[in-house]
Amino acid sequence: MGLANEACLPCREGAPTLTEQEISKLLEELPGWEVVDHHHLRKAWHFTDFRSALDWVNRAGAICESQGHHAEFGLGWGHAEALIYTHKVDGLTRSDAVLAARFEAMDAKNPYGAFVTDR
Repeated sequence: MGLANEACLPCREGAPTLTEQEISKLLEELPGWEVVDHHHLRKAWHFTDFRSALDWVNRAGAICESQGHHAEFGLGWGHAEALIYTHKVDGLTRSDAVLAARFEAMDAKNPYGAFVTDR
């Protein structure tokens, strides 16, 4: 997966956000992710228990820390959700797609048995 091999790049205020065409192209590498209001990426995962969901969020959070780019997470018994956007521009940048792709790469090696469902 190409995006997962990229690094999240710092963004400056006022930088342009992605166009709909750019987002559509990037989504080809992000199975199960949706764009909400042309503003953020969203994906939900379901797990067999709370511990597995928490472990997944902790692993995803470690990726955020290593990239200096942070998602917003929702967590509950048997489920987790990630919302990703670039706060400085209040919209989507390539780094958001990179972070989502890194979560996908993590999922490919996931020992917790996560599965994606529509909410």
